[in-house]
Amino acid sequence: MSDIPRQAVTRAAKLASLPLGFAGRSMLGFGKRMTGMASDAISAELQQRTADQVFAVLGQLKGGAMKFGQALSVFEAALPEEMAGPYRQALTKLQEAAPPLPAASLHAVLADQLGPEWRSRFLEFDDTPAAAASIGQVHRAVWKSRAKAGRPVAVKIQYPGAGDALLSDLRQLSRLGAMFKAIQPGLDIKPLLAEMRARISEELDYELEAKAQKAFAAAYAGDDEILVPKVVAAAPRVLVTEWIEGKPLSKIIANGSEDERDLAGARMATLHFSAPARARLLHADPHPGNFRLMPDGRLGVVDFGAVARLPEGLPEPVGRLTRLALAHEADAVVDGLRTEGFLKPDQEIDAEAVLNFLLPMLDPLAHDEFRFTRAWLRAEAARLASPKSPAFQLSRQLNLPPSYLLIHRVTLGSIGVLCQLEARAPYRAILEKWLPGFAPVA
Repeated sequence: MSDIPRQAVTRAAKLASLPLGFAGRSMLGFGKRMTGMASDAISAELQQRTADQVFAVLGQLKGGAMKFGQALSVFEAALPEEMAGPYRQALTKLQEAAPPLPAASLHAVLADQLGPEWRSRFLEFDDTPAAAASIGQVHRAVWKSRAKAGRPVAVKIQYPGAGDALLSDLRQLSRLGAMFKAIQPGLDIKPLLAEMRARISEELDYELEAKAQKAFAAAYAGDDEILVPKVVAAAPRVLVTEWIEGKPLSKIIANGSEDERDLAGARMATLHFSAPARARLLHADPHPGNFRLMPDGRLGVVDFGAVARLPEGLPEPVGRLTRLALAHEADAVVDGLRTEGFLKPDQEIDAEAVLNFLLPMLDPLAHDEFRFTRAWLRAEAARLASPKSPAFQLSRQLNLPPSYLLIHRVTLGSIGVLCQLEARAPYRAILEKWLPGFAPVA
């Protein structure tokens, strides 16, 4: 049995310990203020100790805790390095510590989903998982095919009771908003958790995931930049796809060469902006564990449980307003933001202040090439999160329309990965090719 707790009571107790510990540390901070310790030192110590406990507990759990940790992992580049380091270690432990189902439980799921003669469909099946995901585990196997050697496949098997554990974890995590603001001021986890809860039923349905993966595979068939493994078989809780080899982005982030980082960054940006045009879908889970850099330079993409369906592609106003902002057309930008619902119809706002708010975050598109860095992201996070910052004050006047919420979250997540990679690439040219409305008007 795994040493990662799965029992509901144990999981709840682990997560419940977080706010209790935070309350104790807050009182400790109050006591130190009474004795005259500098407030900045107290805040830094509170941040560090809170971060240590959060990462330690998330590192011991699967289900919603792991999924939430993965979603946050793309933002770790915005954290100070003394916090980002422990966060990366906890997430690496999360992603690499495969908690294997007992063989009998594993075989029971396979028999239920693929039929009692499930073994006859494989030439080989490895009972030891090759990887662990938040709601299941992946096994390497060889599928029977016309080829004598068979077809190497990845078999994703959902943990029994994964849905209940996921919902329970997310309910517990929703109580931790104050803790995450202590770690990173301005970080509001509630919208992220609400979106994750709303999408749980989709992520638990492997047949729905198979449908999305088939659409991506068809859209990128024969592509020289993106590789999507084909679906071999699917059931509600088991998904069989082609096995792909490649260097995981997590390893490239840790010790990849500059060329690998730059190439991976360019491919990530291409996938993000081209998929809505080519597949009418957006890959909505941009954490490094879902990507591989193949030996031929293509980006291998796995895990299509979270996708956004965009039948019309990315909204044209996104590209058009970005182009207008870079051209310093302040009044046109404000008019467009008002039309799209980012501003209320009768809301007064300084157009030049809006440009000053937007242009620093659009700097990657103002140049032929740009290198994303952790330092750049930390500076932007500080600019937008500090209550004393004009950018913070202006952000409170802007609204994010519901139709843009998922696109916005995935874009931020992708930027987080690019900053982890510290990748240099011609991002402006990629957007001119794929983002509607962004290319210069002839």
